[in-house]
Amino acid sequence: MKSLIDLTDQQLVHLYVEGNTDALATLVNRYKDRIYTSIYLLVKDKYMAEDLFQDVFIRIIDTLKGGRYTDEGKFLPWALRIAHNMCVDHFRKIKRSPSIKTSDDRDIFEVLNFSEPSAETKMMQAQSHERVRKMIDMLPDDQREVIILRHYADLSFKEIAELTKCSINTALGRMRYGLINMRRMMTEKQIAL
Repeated sequence: MKSLIDLTDQQLVHLYVEGNTDALATLVNRYKDRIYTSIYLLVKDKYMAEDLFQDVFIRIIDTLKGGRYTDEGKFLPWALRIAHNMCVDHFRKIKRSPSIKTSDDRDIFEVLNFSEPSAETKMMQAQSHERVRKMIDMLPDDQREVIILRHYADLSFKEIAELTKCSINTALGRMRYGLINMRRMMTEKQIAL
């Protein structure tokens, strides 16, 4: 019999539904980096990304165990769509809750430092990654989303179009304009990689 690592997503889902928990662990290990990165780049908060990542897999488990999984052969795009929707729900929830602002209109929790940064956090804030992240953050939401899904989640433009509910040409256009805007930012603000 093949090792679990050699099986397709569809085969692993089928094994998990039949009771093999190692099959789900294999799926999680296969895609955890892509899913976590796409969540982190949308919410920009390590701890919130970790919470949402766990919630995504709880939802995946519930859906698989409930027999409601229908996207045969498309596990990653389906999981990323769940992650994307949970991020959107997170932002909707934040909009409804009041926040405390400083005099310069920054959220109080962005200003206060409650703990020392870990080695992992310091690594994530390496200079070149920070510059790229700043440029991505300055993009309009639709362009930022397409760039994150394409370059960090490694989705095809067809998958991005399905996930964002737009045409492939619209997704391509958003990517093109996002890259043009980033190039312009590098020259105007001299943000060099």
